[in-house]
Amino acid sequence: MCCPSATFAVWSSAWLSGAAASDDVLDALDVWGEAHEVVASGDATATLFDLPVTGAVPASPARLLAALRALGAAGGRLALPVAGDVRGLGGGGPLTEAALRAGEALLLPDLRAGVVPQPIAEGLVRWTVFATAGPGPAPEYVSLGEAEHGLTNAVRDSAGALAELDVARDRPGVRGELSAALRSSPAPTWPPGMPGRALRVLQRAEEVGAILHLARADEPGGAMSASAATRRADALRPLDNAVRRARCAAVDEAVRVFARTSEPS
Repeated sequence: MCCPSATFAVWSSAWLSGAAASDDVLDALDVWGEAHEVVASGDATATLFDLPVTGAVPASPARLLAALRALGAAGGRLALPVAGDVRGLGGGGPLTEAALRAGEALLLPDLRAGVVPQPIAEGLVRWTVFATAGPGPAPEYVSLGEAEHGLTNAVRDSAGALAELDVARDRPGVRGELSAALRSSPAPTWPPGMPGRALRVLQRAEEVGAILHLARADEPGGAMSASAATRRADALRPLDNAVRRARCAAVDEAVRVFARTSEPS
């Protein structure tokens, strides 16, 4: 599943490299909403990206794509921030606040900007372009191997911690619940040339993410007290971090691969 920002990051990179048509990018976004609109958060950003400012008649994602090409964007990076972990967002400010509310953002480090999607009505997603508060630290590089290893270790460690809390017991129907959760998730398509290993890491992250969702659900007889719930949250936090890290690593690898194909030989 991942998220709208991941879809836009990979497909826009494929388009910038010549591996996909603009209509392909727009079609890929349909899994997240029947309609998409784009605005800029302020006048300066609106001028830079040639977009309407928030409150004006919004533009289409095609206009944002054109702006990325005109500005020479090298590709975006996926951010999946949570409270206490907003790496890559370039400090505080409106972008960080919006990304935290949405739980995601598409970062454009070379343009000192970020784009945050937000469902605003049934079937309608609004993408808002923000300027970053500053250049921020150099983007963290996480290899796919490191991301996979981190997922494996986090699953093992979290399972042991949850077993101690008596909330990781097998229960009737749990495999069916997991399968249903995976089937109900949006199934985005990916462009031709998407790295196979990046796809495998994304798939593994989605499976672990579904397990994480089930583990967070309260169960009769499980850890229901406030203190036990806190311990459970602490036990699951490394798993959540590993899932977010793996998703970002997979998307970043795909963007890098497409960016390389567009470089002159």
